[in-house]
Amino acid sequence: MTRFLKILGSVILVLSIAIVILIIFDFGYIFRGIQATYFQGHNTAFIDDYPHFENKLIEAGTEPNKWPEHSNYNSVESTQDLAELNEELETAAFLIIKNDSIWFEKYYQEYGPDSKTNSFSMAKSIVSALLGSAIKDGYIKSLEQPVSDFFPQFESDLKVGDLASMSSGLNWNENYYNPFGMTARAYFDENIRELVLRLKVTGTPGERFKYLSGNTILLGMVIEKATGENLSDYLSQNLWKPMNMQHDALWQLDSKESGMEKAYCCIASNARDFARFGKLYKNNGQWNGKQLLRPEFVKQSTQPRFKDSPQYGYGFWLSDYKDKDIFYMRGIHGQYVIVIPEDDLIIVRLGENLIKKDKDEEHAPDFYKYIDETYKMLNDVANN
Repeated sequence: MTRFLKILGSVILVLSIAIVILIIFDFGYIFRGIQATYFQGHNTAFIDDYPHFENKLIEAGTEPNKWPEHSNYNSVESTQDLAELNEELETAAFLIIKNDSIWFEKYYQEYGPDSKTNSFSMAKSIVSALLGSAIKDGYIKSLEQPVSDFFPQFESDLKVGDLASMSSGLNWNENYYNPFGMTARAYFDENIRELVLRLKVTGTPGERFKYLSGNTILLGMVIEKATGENLSDYLSQNLWKPMNMQHDALWQLDSKESGMEKAYCCIASNARDFARFGKLYKNNGQWNGKQLLRPEFVKQSTQPRFKDSPQYGYGFWLSDYKDKDIFYMRGIHGQYVIVIPEDDLIIVRLGENLIKKDKDEEHAPDFYKYIDETYKMLNDVANN
């Protein structure tokens, strides 16, 4: 018994020292991360984690508008490969929207049409849309406006468009699995602004593509400062309500005291409402006859900025799979809003997992599989 008490005392002493060290060296956010992940039965951020954080409401309007159902709505079953893939990857929702009508939809596990799940980095595309809205409203002059107009500590060579196109040259470390890294800190820390304002421009802005979540956080801060509104309210007034979203959404905050949205991620909404951003961009920024974004901004956003990085535009991922011009929103756990304009097609997938890509791959294997299986289903109906 005495030996056990000595061992227990040693363990408590080591843990106490570790806790003190973490707090002294400003890693206290790790405890918040443990509570929000491991204590919930997960080893990383998960699609239902929004109740474990402070959130800001993104209000829908008083005139929500449902997606119409296609004349062939759910007239075909998932292909066997798609059904197996969705089961394997713990899909929550899978939608096919054809000619601006829901052609197919299916929900899995205990999720349904109204279920909120985490967008993860699909939010980056939405923040880019907010940039377009701020330019249209005159709060931001253009993609070429210097970030230093809003935050003088950054070099004048850094433009707001460099943030949206992932070419800032900032010294952000994009590592999702290092608990001491910047991305983990941004997810769990209580003051995301302080973290971003410590960054330095160490590369040449506007020279090359490098995917950094810190870019979108700083872009969100620019939009916040330019408009004088928090991101959630600006999104609600300029896009969520005008696009007749069916439901309110939630945007995770760093903390109640700071009140800054995690601009690089973390909007909790449903598949049908996320899909509306695909329609908005497919229709060149127009929504039911109203121009919400300038057509030239939408066009620029969905084309490569750099010839040697054809996979990214301004906030949107790009692909030429099947010799088609494809743009899409993407989240780390396989969240997708895939848009194929020439076929008037939108594919939405939300869920917990994806097939991880190799370092030299620009798009995850499941991205291609969702497209392949969608066309098989469409062809099955066309041939019958």
